[in-house]
Amino acid sequence: MGKKRPQTKAGKPQAQLTDGEIPVVGAREPCPCGSGRRYKACHGRAAAHAVTELVQRPFEGLPGECDWVALRELVPAATAALRLKGGLPEGVPSVTLATVLPMAWPALRRDDGSVLLALQNDTSSGDLSRDLADTLQRALAAQPGTPVAAQRVSAEGPRLQDLLDPDASFEPAVHTGFEFWVPDSEQSASPEVAASLERANAAAIPTVRLSGVDAAYWCETPEKNHLRWVMPHPEEQLLDALARLHAAGTSSLGEDTRLVGSFRAHGLVVPVWDLPSTMGAKECEQPAAEFAERLAGALTVDAPLSPEERRARGGLTNRQVTLS
Repeated sequence: MGKKRPQTKAGKPQAQLTDGEIPVVGAREPCPCGSGRRYKACHGRAAAHAVTELVQRPFEGLPGECDWVALRELVPAATAALRLKGGLPEGVPSVTLATVLPMAWPALRRDDGSVLLALQNDTSSGDLSRDLADTLQRALAAQPGTPVAAQRVSAEGPRLQDLLDPDASFEPAVHTGFEFWVPDSEQSASPEVAASLERANAAAIPTVRLSGVDAAYWCETPEKNHLRWVMPHPEEQLLDALARLHAAGTSSLGEDTRLVGSFRAHGLVVPVWDLPSTMGAKECEQPAAEFAERLAGALTVDAPLSPEERRARGGLTNRQVTLS
């Protein structure tokens, strides 16, 4: 049998702090609350839970929430200008959101002081908004010409909703490649960045954001094209509306197109249509606008689903995939 661990005497009790006053310290350090226990076994346990607990809709409340989801999960190469509350710090001419950056950097402070913030990186907690806000703050304070590394984020840190101007518009620009990484990719990119740029460009799927409806993205694949449309409506209400249209034969976007299912991403539903390879983004504009009108009408119906509509709804939910 192992020896009984001797009991250690607790140190002199410290003044008790309220939960909101207890700072984050090392896991093996004494908890600042004065309990005499290690931080990880005391208030650190609650802090760790807060950090890892999944936030279902991390972009809720931000302008363009649907486009944030699309740029996080669906779009290979895109950027969007960000506006901060209170304006930009001195020496920072601009802040730009990017889908990805070379070498999977979370952020980059360019030589001219501008900041690029990557959206598609892995994060350390269950709150993507808090992780991105921490990276953004560190990028704003970084030396020009340096990337920002990933790190564990405190559960008490700010979120994007605390840092970004809620009145600013969010207008993504979709690119055919990743040349936006550097001002002049052929002359100023390092060999590592140039190699990363070449790999990323080779893997990028051609994608276009429709102009007539919100957060709908056409993409081209070898066998067929697709339209993936991030929608802000509550999931149950949206699935009912899609089921009504599907049962009525009005859920398609025209001849040889088909609503095939949906993604669930960051708390929102993303219906997906298969399109023929001959149907480009421009050809999607009018059918998408017409579908938006049909969907708006179906969303107002609150009658119980008919048996045929329930079957259509079951088929849609059976083909739903959760991305986050």
